[in-house]
Amino acid sequence: MEIVQKKRSVKHTFTFEKDHFNFAYKDKSGSGDTDFNYADFPKKCIIKIEQNDWLRNVGFLWIALGAIQLGYAIYSQSSLSGQGFWLMVGLACVAWTHFSKVKYSVYQAERGNIFVIQNKEHDKIVNELNQRRSAQLLDWYGEINPENELENEINKFKWLADQNVMTTAEAEAKIAQVEWLHKENSDNPSQVLN
Repeated sequence: MEIVQKKRSVKHTFTFEKDHFNFAYKDKSGSGDTDFNYADFPKKCIIKIEQNDWLRNVGFLWIALGAIQLGYAIYSQSSLSGQGFWLMVGLACVAWTHFSKVKYSVYQAERGNIFVIQNKEHDKIVNELNQRRSAQLLDWYGEINPENELENEINKFKWLADQNVMTTAEAEAKIAQVEWLHKENSDNPSQVLN
C-alpha cells in the first residue's frame, strides 16, 4: 500500500510493507527516504509550519504603507485613483503566504523525523501507522516470556498498556499470569515453564 502527499514542491510518499514502512520525501532542499519498523513510530508529535515569513512581513509593511497613503488621500481630499496600489500588493502577498504555507505533524523517531503533511490524507496515514505499530508491538512483546525477570515482564505489560497496544484489563490479566508462572516456577524449580 502506498500513500502520496503533495503540497507545492513538497512530495511525501509512505510505502507500507508487511513489517516496516518507508518514508520518502522530495522538496526544494533535496530528497531522501528511510525505512522504519512500525514499532518505532512515536505516539506523540510536534507541529511544524513552513511558510515564507519574509513575504508575509513585507506584505504587512505594504498594507500599512497603502493604508497610510489611502488615509492621507482621503484626509487631503485628493484623488483616490491609484492610492490603493500598495494596499492591494500587500494583501496579495499576505494571501499568497497564507495559502502556500505547509503544516506538518512531525514524529521524532530514533532513525529520523517523519513528516506528515496536514491535508486530507493525514489522518489516514497516521491511523494506518498507529494500527500497524500496535500490531507489531503486540506481536513482538504481547506474549509472556517465562525466562524474563518478573519485574521486567510486569513493566513490559504496563508499558504496552501505556502505549495503547492493549487495554489496562488485558495488561493486568497478563501480569497476573506472569506472577502465577513465576510463583509456580519458584515452588517447583525443576519444572520447565512452557
